[in-house]
Amino acid sequence: MKKDMGMVWVHYKEKDDFEARDELIIHYAHLVKYVANRLAIHLSSVVEIDELYSYGIEGLIDAIEKYDHKRNIKFETYAITRIRGSMIDGLRAMDWVPVSVRQKGKELEKTYVALEKSLGRAASDEEVARELGISIDSLHGLLRELASTTIISLDDFLPGEDGDDKKKRIVDMLVDNNTDDAQEIIEFKEVKQLLARSISKLPEKEKTVIYFYYFEGLTLKEIGATLDLSESRISQLHTKAILRLRGSLSKKKYMLV
Repeated sequence: MKKDMGMVWVHYKEKDDFEARDELIIHYAHLVKYVANRLAIHLSSVVEIDELYSYGIEGLIDAIEKYDHKRNIKFETYAITRIRGSMIDGLRAMDWVPVSVRQKGKELEKTYVALEKSLGRAASDEEVARELGISIDSLHGLLRELASTTIISLDDFLPGEDGDDKKKRIVDMLVDNNTDDAQEIIEFKEVKQLLARSISKLPEKEKTVIYFYYFEGLTLKEIGATLDLSESRISQLHTKAILRLRGSLSKKKYMLV
């Protein structure tokens, strides 16, 4: 007989039943594995999947603690965002991306911003390569090198004005937080609009990749199968899209770090 998880939530949230809390952690642990496996495909071999699991469990526990079972929000949707965020926080603390790679990414990001401001449209690979003074093959090699650093970029923080407690994740702007704070509602609406405008300006294939990966939850391999493109090509499109978005957002003082 299938367990009524609604009653388990009631026992934990309303009766402080910590056995129910442990039951919730065990029941939803598969979400940690799902998110970790999805991230691990694209990350450097320096990152062990067990480390992602560890960060993810912390995120799951935090989600269980903060979840309001009386609101009409599906826990899985709420938890996946926070599990992923916890993993991202752990990766950032590890500082696993080499400084040289970060610098290359910043340079390429600035090139996209400058070119697209000048052209009034998305810059082509040929135009970007020419601006950098490198060949198309070299540009594609650079995009491959940067791929693992951009796979998590929509989970980066938007800086707040009043310290860490005010920081918001871009990905949090894409879901309904049911916030009751009027100022936060306005801020969320503004950032959603900004992000939507930035995405709308992407080349069609890059826009499609962003939609499938972040909104539909598909892996790059699954997106490749859907679009009849190789996984490496999808990874390249994703990397270019993120660099364009970071540049577009930072240009409007929503600097991603």
